[in-house]
Amino acid sequence: MKNDKIKVLFRHRSMEMGGVEKVILSMLNNLDREKFEMTVCLNINQGELRNEFPNHVRKVYLENGKEDFSKNPLIQKIQLAKRKYRLQKAQNNPKIADQLLNEKFDVEIAPTYAAFSSVLDSVNTNSKKIGWFHSDITLPKLQPLVPDILKQIPQFDYFIFGSQQTRDILVETYPSLKLPENQVILNAIPIEELKEKAKAFQPEFPQKPVFVSVARLHSRKGFHKLMEAHARLLKEGFDHHIIVIGDGEEKENLKKQAQELHVTESFQLLGSLLNPYPYVKNADFFILPSESESWPLIIADSLILQKPIISTNVGGIPEMIAHEKTGYLINYKTEEMYEAMKKFLTEPEYVSTIKENLKDIEKQFDNQKIFDAVENIITNLVKK
Repeated sequence: MKNDKIKVLFRHRSMEMGGVEKVILSMLNNLDREKFEMTVCLNINQGELRNEFPNHVRKVYLENGKEDFSKNPLIQKIQLAKRKYRLQKAQNNPKIADQLLNEKFDVEIAPTYAAFSSVLDSVNTNSKKIGWFHSDITLPKLQPLVPDILKQIPQFDYFIFGSQQTRDILVETYPSLKLPENQVILNAIPIEELKEKAKAFQPEFPQKPVFVSVARLHSRKGFHKLMEAHARLLKEGFDHHIIVIGDGEEKENLKKQAQELHVTESFQLLGSLLNPYPYVKNADFFILPSESESWPLIIADSLILQKPIISTNVGGIPEMIAHEKTGYLINYKTEEMYEAMKKFLTEPEYVSTIKENLKDIEKQFDNQKIFDAVENIITNLVKK
């Protein structure tokens, strides 16, 4: 029998816990498997989500993850060096990935700018190329990569933006950039699955107000500022506890800062968890102190779990939260984090009003519309 399915390839680095990784899994789980034959090619088979792909999706990877390395530090160092060399070789020679995949695809998708070159340099010149962009192009740490990103964007056959704000900032900052055909597509939320996961267990919290946050531990996530606000509130007698779920290169810096500010007990770094939702559901408040975001899934998750949220007013977040109605938006400043937290801790009636406004919030998330839009993009591209 002839297989008439459209062959779709997703290229990505690895599967550490993060928003883009959840978007990939969401697409793989929900795109019509009768229409699409889906494959994921990872550079590294690494991360908490590496075994979460659905059974009907083929997974290929160029190199093993740290999980498969020796526990001996010296041997692990050698393994890392060898892996780095082989990955560089594969980047310079796209035929290596092509031989491993041993298949021709109709559509190749780069779910983030880090995978743009993998898709655009593919030896399969006949495939349609889709780029996905979730970042604020003006973000200072992104600037060394911006020239390459701007060169790559026009080379795609189609371009997807993770939020309206992401698209608007790119167009405003680089008005002469020739964008391919494009569309804003928000991230989908598995609502019922999320609610079930949130009931999986009852976390133990101290007998005081608890703020929870879920994000990778990068400097741009603003946890150093949050910790400063936290320490000041404690000093002024506003007792509370903060739990941060996530991992990343800022962990050691944050631990050191917590010791200096004497908040190691009250500012808890739990590390990465496959299921952080019971913490979100059972905490008093959710807080996201990021310097930049696109359309963070964890904000949508927290809204659906009807949690009063304090968040920086960045990326697509104001498209999700109505200020002082369904949450509280602040600028990326320690002082504003402090004031907002103090407000939530001292004005229970204000918080109750926000909770009341969250009762029907899930109506604003239309998942099927999102999957239909992606399916239409892929199908129409192949027809061209």
